[in-house]
This record gives sequence, structure tokens and C-alpha cells, in this order.
Amino acid sequence: MEAPAMRNREMAPFRRIRSGLIWLATFIYQNFVANLAVAGLVVLRPRLRIRSGIVQVPLDLKTDAGITMLAHSITLIPGTMTVDVAGDRSHLLVHVLAMDDPAATVDEIKRTLERPIRGLLE
Repeated sequence: MEAPAMRNREMAPFRRIRSGLIWLATFIYQNFVANLAVAGLVVLRPRLRIRSGIVQVPLDLKTDAGITMLAHSITLIPGTMTVDVAGDRSHLLVHVLAMDDPAATVDEIKRTLERPIRGLLE
């Protein structure tokens, strides 16, 4: 009978590949949707009052590579930009171009970007 610890080690590369594919698919989708949203806000409705803001995103990531990948992923999505990483690496400050609900914005970043990165790198 195979030991559970041995099986977990054997499955680790597959979990990382799965997490990487989830992150890539999510990133491509988020980019596509954000491009349409920003184009709609800026080009189609230039007189619309945009409600931008800065949110604090608490980090579950612990490694420099994970935090860097998340910060860059956020910045590469149109309408969002990582402004700062806390000195103690506990949170990111993120500027969002169009934000209705700060809590929902934080939840979306954590769910769609941070979680797959954590599975990939940590």
C-alpha cells in the first residue's frame, strides 16, 4: 500500500500545473473583460462619472515570487494598478478605475488571482 505522503509528493507537480493553467485562463479572461470595460468607460461614455478608489488587499502569499506575480498580474489588467506593497508584506494597495464595492473587488482579486498563484508557487 502506498503511503499518503508519497502520493501527495507525486501529485504536487500536477497540482502546480493545474494551478498555473487556472491562473493563465483567469488572467486572459480578466484581461479581455477589463479591456472591454475600460473601453466602454473611456470611449463610449466619456462624460460618465467614474468612481475610482484604492483598496487594501490582504495577502496570503508569503514568498517574494508570489507577491511579485500577483502585483504584476493586477497591474497588467486594464483599470487596475498595484500602488504599493506593505513593508511587512501583509497587504497590497491597489488602485481600481471603476469600483462599486471595495469588499467585492478585494474578494475577486483574492479568488481569481491570488489563490491560483498560491497553488502555483507556494
